[in-house]
Amino acid sequence: MTVLDNFKNKLSDRLETSSTIGNVGKGIGGVLLGTLTLVSVVGFIWDTEPGLFDVAVKTTELVEQKHIKQVTGSTTIATMIQLADVLLHKRGGYLTNDILPPGSLMDNVPNWEFGVIVQIRDMARTLRNNISRSQSQSIEDAGLVRAENQFYFDNDTWLLPETEAEYAKGIAALHDYLQRLGDPSRQSAQFYARADNLRAWLSEVETRLGSLSQRLSASVGKRQLDTSLAGDPAARQSTETYIEREIKTPWRELDDVFYQSRGTTWALLHLLQAVEIDFHDVLEKKNALISLQQIIRELEPTQDSLWSPIILNGSGLGLLANHSLVMASHISRANAAIIDLRRLLEEG
Repeated sequence: MTVLDNFKNKLSDRLETSSTIGNVGKGIGGVLLGTLTLVSVVGFIWDTEPGLFDVAVKTTELVEQKHIKQVTGSTTIATMIQLADVLLHKRGGYLTNDILPPGSLMDNVPNWEFGVIVQIRDMARTLRNNISRSQSQSIEDAGLVRAENQFYFDNDTWLLPETEAEYAKGIAALHDYLQRLGDPSRQSAQFYARADNLRAWLSEVETRLGSLSQRLSASVGKRQLDTSLAGDPAARQSTETYIEREIKTPWRELDDVFYQSRGTTWALLHLLQAVEIDFHDVLEKKNALISLQQIIRELEPTQDSLWSPIILNGSGLGLLANHSLVMASHISRANAAIIDLRRLLEEG
């Protein structure tokens, strides 16, 4: 074999090797591109907030399934069950604790989920401490103790135990409480629809909405005076703070706060509708029914379709919209109405 033939053979071998490597590379690239496309499509499908449901219809369906009587409190408990069920079984399931794509790459729906679970927790705590007890010295309901504890489990644990499993136990405890409520022979389970109990829950709602309103309004930044000790000349605080400071939500957290607000108001809308049914007589006697209905009307626009692919953060009166300020406007009006409602329930 001549030197030229040897060279040709080596060159041919290298070309074949290069071709093989190229084909492998193309194959890997194709797999990666296909995987990325699939993840993107699934993520797009999962990135959808659930719609509203009819609390009265869901309550009727649930009590009929259990073959129990619908009583005072049934609508509120059935609504909590449905809220938690949607949280776990909506499109894509529960995403906050996902460790694999696309769930691990998403943040809009997980923040929405956090807003929902906070409202479930607040109502569960009020049920345990106030609504299910006739007076401060009465014994708390063991089932509601279990439900509250389960819903306060960490919202982002994925293993041993996973968050979904703990929340499912909370749902089971609510099912048991609903069953006992509708059973005349088990009188230990009670739901006391009193004005003071409703005020206790509204107080929780008021603080949540107030915080969200401030965080949403801070999307464009604002100068704020420290009013922490206003109104009490003898008041003191542990650490001195600046008299004036600028508050602004970091731009990376704008969509997080927005979607948490969407989740909060979504859950709150349903709970307020349930309260309207279970506390109807109390509200009517206090001439406060129309006030509660107006709060619901104020919150309904928070669930309008969002047509922008991103949360815009235009300056106050600038060219671009500021979705956070729009959301803050609805929440602030609802919060002011809740304050008035609490006062009416106390003095009316």
